[in-house]
Amino acid sequence: MKRRDSIKTLIVTSLASSLVLEGCLPKEKEIIYEKIWKYQYGRTPEEKKRDLELLNKTFFTNDEMIKIKKLANLILPPSPIGNIEKAEVPEFIEFIVKDVPSFQKKIRDGLNWIDDYSKKSFNKSFIGSTINEQKQILNSVAYPKNNKSKEEEFFSTFRDLVVTGYFTSEVGIKDLEYKGNQPNVWDGVPKEILKEHGLSYDKSWESKFIDQSKRNDIAVWDDEGNLIS
Repeated sequence: MKRRDSIKTLIVTSLASSLVLEGCLPKEKEIIYEKIWKYQYGRTPEEKKRDLELLNKTFFTNDEMIKIKKLANLILPPSPIGNIEKAEVPEFIEFIVKDVPSFQKKIRDGLNWIDDYSKKSFNKSFIGSTINEQKQILNSVAYPKNNKSKEEEFFSTFRDLVVTGYFTSEVGIKDLEYKGNQPNVWDGVPKEILKEHGLSYDKSWESKFIDQSKRNDIAVWDDEGNLIS
């Protein structure tokens, strides 16, 4: 057994001690194990236990998940970097509504409303509608003015979940080209710039400040404030 699989098994075994996983099929268990493994960093034992409990539940039906994927792709179409599926946005939304039950009725009612609106307007389900028809439905609730209707509240919440799920994923962060806090390598002011201003580095100081082989050394000063190394 690989080390990663061994650690994964130990984690899941400890988390599942007070939960019943036997009702899951082997494939479902593996999906749960993979999801738990991905989100271990920084989680307390209590949080890990709750994560496992939530991941072992299902809220949305298959038809609802299909609508969620379609809606999410309309809100954030695929880019050269990635897409909704790669960022696991539908799974993120499924997890959030289980973690925050107050979202459940709003999202489910909204998904039902979208189908009802589509059937009344185009005599077909939302999934069976054309992209232009689907966009027409979303445009009817995408730009609320003052007091939001129930349908506008649904879409605003759903759109927030999609954007949050995507741009907090590895794919979404790459899409943002977010670099994070990265150390800069300082090699001094370019010589041509110094020359333009009639300046130059003192050779003895240049080696102390710009020598990259010493970049991790801690500077030492004497009692008079002179740099020793």
